Amino acid sequence: MLPRPLLMLLFAAAGVPLAVGVFEPTVGQLGVLATLGVFAVALVDVLISPRPWRVEVQREAGEVMSVGAQNAVRLWLRNHNTIPLKLEIHDEPPQPCTAHDLPASLVLEPQRNQVAAYFVQPHHRGRNRFGKVFLRSRSRLGLWTLCDERDLAQDVRIFPDIQQVHTAELLARQNRLADAGVRLSRLRGRGNEFERLREYRREDEYRSIDWKATARHQDLISREYAVERNQNVLFLIDSGRSMCNARDGITHFDRALNAAIFLSYVALRQGDTVGFMACSNRVDRWIPPVRGTGGVQRLVRGTFDLEPTYAASDYSLMVEQLRLRYRKRSLVVLVTHALDEVHLRAIGRHLRELRRPHLVLGAFLQNVPLYERLATMPRTDVEAFQIAAAAEMIAEQSLQIAELEKSGLLVVDTLPEQLTSRLISQYLEIKARNLL
Repeated sequence: MLPRPLLMLLFAAAGVPLAVGVFEPTVGQLGVLATLGVFAVALVDVLISPRPWRVEVQREAGEVMSVGAQNAVRLWLRNHNTIPLKLEIHDEPPQPCTAHDLPASLVLEPQRNQVAAYFVQPHHRGRNRFGKVFLRSRSRLGLWTLCDERDLAQDVRIFPDIQQVHTAELLARQNRLADAGVRLSRLRGRGNEFERLREYRREDEYRSIDWKATARHQDLISREYAVERNQNVLFLIDSGRSMCNARDGITHFDRALNAAIFLSYVALRQGDTVGFMACSNRVDRWIPPVRGTGGVQRLVRGTFDLEPTYAASDYSLMVEQLRLRYRKRSLVVLVTHALDEVHLRAIGRHLRELRRPHLVLGAFLQNVPLYERLATMPRTDVEAFQIAAAAEMIAEQSLQIAELEKSGLLVVDTLPEQLTSRLISQYLEIKARNLL
């Protein structure tokens, strides 16, 4: 219980006659009476005010949350006072995070259940917990701030962003999977399994024309083949210090992990198998290839507590360990963040070693502050030098990426927040073109 400014002002006003009473005893007696009156009013205000400690509080939150996504939390309240209570509520969500709609204010009617909802956007995966709930209200006469706190500790596990997978599953049941960037029907490509005959389209290759059917129908007819299934996709995620960089409170590693989980869902729905390896200067996590849509849960459970380290990544170790652990031809998706052109050149040198027997896709997260610096107008000589240096670094990295593409590697150079959609598009194109 804390005094409010109005109560302090009243006591100060009552103290003026007390000060004057040093010279005029009669006035001093009036000051004593005024002080006692203020004290009595303050006491009555406490007695007639609804009390926050008579409010029942329960928290409703999932045991599992998604990093980087908005997770709903509800606080259920019941006012056991006999009069309405205007209450301000605050909670201690798992840290670090961004909390939306906190603190919350609402008027609680007597003997009624009401809810205060807010959203938590966690920034790190792993095991975490909720803390205390804080309640605060103003007394009826506005002289006191009444406070209370409840120890509602609750453990929670923060997983990669599995909400996007649940969204895609819901859209799939509604035949709207394309809204999430995933095609519901089988991909059409150049596989070996004959699918059907159809009318020739302008974008079709001449070798796909079925000349016998064309002669029968007196119109160009093309063969269509189903895309190959039962192929392998291996995610090779850099968990070294370059992936500790963050944007909007989310590390590059978390974005890479979210993209890997969602692309795994897409690949598993296409009938492929998916494996996972995270590596820095050692193998931090290895999940052998899994099959079926239930494999997404195994990947999520196996990676939710995985964190990047500040060690320098050993790309030769990545290549060596990948070859030792899995020898079948696969689509190897490396997700990393190259700090400069020297770093990128070293990555490319080791990636080329995986071209046999694998198909290699290198996904490189762009250095966003570097691009933002390049887009600014210089106002001083120092800024002009910085912009020129940024332009030179970006040009060198673009040259290195072009060299990787010439050497037969597939490359995605993307902003961190666009990583998931770019990887899905590239995977679908690989399947449609039967590159694997």
